[in-house]
Amino acid sequence: MCNLYSHTTARQATLRLFRVSDNRAAAFEPKDAFFPGHVAPVVRMASDGERELVMMSWGFVLLQDGKAPRRVTNTRDDKVQGRFWKPSFEQRRCLVPASSFSEPNDGRAVGERAMWHWFALKGDEPRPPFAFAGIWQRWKGSIKKDGPNVDLDLYSFMTTVPNSATASINHERSPVLLTSDTARDMWLQGTPQEAAGLIAPTPGEELRIVQASLDKRDRLDAGL
Repeated sequence: MCNLYSHTTARQATLRLFRVSDNRAAAFEPKDAFFPGHVAPVVRMASDGERELVMMSWGFVLLQDGKAPRRVTNTRDDKVQGRFWKPSFEQRRCLVPASSFSEPNDGRAVGERAMWHWFALKGDEPRPPFAFAGIWQRWKGSIKKDGPNVDLDLYSFMTTVPNSATASINHERSPVLLTSDTARDMWLQGTPQEAAGLIAPTPGEELRIVQASLDKRDRLDAGL
């Protein structure tokens, strides 16, 4: 799974990459760490068929009897046809801009602090931008136990089996990355069947670990 990522690409460069007009995009600042519940930029198709960049809260809301609602940040590929995820996957796919993502090692299992490993695409830039394959929904209700009702757009993104790079850190899941215009176009506007064909691990040789430390932020000047 992935519960920590960054998007350090400047706003104008993000809009060019994802082909969003400036007047269809919310303001945002690059950020070296997004955690569950944070508000982050997301690209989706507007009702008029144009792309827009909006700010959404990370994590769908899962109601639990007698407990506080739980935020679910990742959509497993083997669960996407379940009723919790299927409507969003079929009708509301989106792109989540990112420049790196992080997975902790197993230090916590032996009582040690986890070492956070930050993965980025290989390339000429320190952190080549990409997109997570996301889905979104409109939520009306509470996000906290006994909390007030809110009206929010929420997002989650797909995970699948790990690749050769991420398997050494996380043996269970890895986020689905969309690294080309063709893949991003199909994810946004293709049929559910076409989109399902994009749910696969990124080849391990296309990724590199750019930081391994106790730091939960991707420090560009602390790369390996």
